[in-house]
Amino acid sequence: MAQRTLALMKRLNRWVAMLIGALLLLCAVFILAEIVIRQLGSSLGGTDEISGYVMAIVTSWGMGFALLELSHVRIDIIRGRVNALARSLFDLFSMAILSITITIIAFRCWPVVERSLANGSRANTPLETPLALVQIPWFAGWVWFACVALLTFLAGFLLVLRGEYSESEAAIGTFGEEKAGQ
Repeated sequence: MAQRTLALMKRLNRWVAMLIGALLLLCAVFILAEIVIRQLGSSLGGTDEISGYVMAIVTSWGMGFALLELSHVRIDIIRGRVNALARSLFDLFSMAILSITITIIAFRCWPVVERSLANGSRANTPLETPLALVQIPWFAGWVWFACVALLTFLAGFLLVLRGEYSESEAAIGTFGEEKAGQ
């Protein structure tokens, strides 16, 4: 079950990564168009604001993908000097702390969205963007990351309980320099 859960999350996160990659590509095209139009003496306006919104959204959604690809930074100076069980326990501890932290962040994001919805808040910019329009996908990305982190922790926990330390390391370990060279 743990392996199937991890495989499903990886598949879903690859789709998420493709979508946010497409969004970043569209944003880059928009910025390039702005550069060209400025050379012609005009402007589309709002490229800095829109690109900031895009970065906030893609960052929150991309964190789950980065987690499953073992791309989050972790200082593992002690971890590399211990046996497989101890490494797995370090990994579980790291995943537990990450899961708790991200879940708290996701919960703390909701009042921001709720306030914007209640007040009909708009950006204090020429575009006057309705903030909920940006904050809802941003919040959803943090919730997605929290779900991915919690499910990954649970899958790793099950693997460690079954004594499948190499599978656990592949799921929740680190992508260290020794692996990069292989």
